[in-house]
Amino acid sequence: MLDDIKKTLWATADKLRANMDAAEYKHLVLGLIFVKYISDTFEARRQEIAARLADPKDDYYFADATEADIQAELEDRDYYREVNVFWVPEGARWDSLRAAAKQTDIGKRIDDALTLIEIENPKLKGILDKRYARAQLPDGKLGELVDMISTIGFGDNPSNARDVLGQVYEYFLGMFASAEGKRGGGAVLHACQYC
Repeated sequence: MLDDIKKTLWATADKLRANMDAAEYKHLVLGLIFVKYISDTFEARRQEIAARLADPKDDYYFADATEADIQAELEDRDYYREVNVFWVPEGARWDSLRAAAKQTDIGKRIDDALTLIEIENPKLKGILDKRYARAQLPDGKLGELVDMISTIGFGDNPSNARDVLGQVYEYFLGMFASAEGKRGGGAVLHACQYC
């Protein structure tokens, strides 16, 4: 099943590439896949924490909490960091990017989201490639790419999510290497070393 998803994603991504060089385009695609991955793992952890806060038998139980109390508690970075999940600021979460995918400034919004992620996660500082506002894609193609990547589901289990990320990255790197006419073994984004 994952193989079919990878092939469909590649076909869509390659079609959206238009006349852009594969070497340049791969950074856009792989960077967005990474943002989707960290957003999905963040959201899965958020859902887990919410359930635990509502469970009287759990150590995290928050007795007599209002919905506002729960929402505030869910923004505590320690819950995420304790299990090595990247903190994703609200404006950088995938749902925010997807909601803005059709806006003409989606490239700048993605760059801004990556900057927010770097600020909140110092080990990513200087690693995330912020070139989306300068991308030489025809109008609307970057938004279509965001929509396409939205179809990747990394799941609720962080271990499985890393496996899916690894498989999707490996597949895309190989396909980009073929499109570039080169071997792609060393082209992995530096950010993946922190997954």
